[in-house]
Amino acid sequence: MELPWHDDDMSEILTGSHTVAVVGLSNDRFRPSHGVARYLQEEGYQIIPVNPKEQEILGERCYPDLASIPGSVDVVDVFRKSDFVPEIVDQAIRIGARAVWLQLGVWNVEAGERARKAGLKVVMNRCMATELQKRSGVAEG
Repeated sequence: MELPWHDDDMSEILTGSHTVAVVGLSNDRFRPSHGVARYLQEEGYQIIPVNPKEQEILGERCYPDLASIPGSVDVVDVFRKSDFVPEIVDQAIRIGARAVWLQLGVWNVEAGERARKAGLKVVMNRCMATELQKRSGVAEG
């Protein structure tokens, strides 16, 4: 399905960001969120797990929600169902995040437009790790 949406500059988000709050990060190493967050760590990003059911993931303290994170967040990387996106976007706006990145299969155009109007960059329905790999010349697979 083609979305009536144009992503903001992914390269700028990837190269200008250092801190990534991963909403819905799982401690299960077989879940996509775990693999993506681990890859981001390996590439030098500071990840902040956001999952109210966990205390620590990938060696990092886990927070129940975005508002509980001390310090600033560059990107909010979302691994939750699209139904949760409006609430997550509102939280991202409140904490002053610079971008919201919705992973594969996750999108909400209205929430994305609201984020943009608040000054955040927005990417939908794309994998942050895959886009990072494309820019660094790493072959997929």
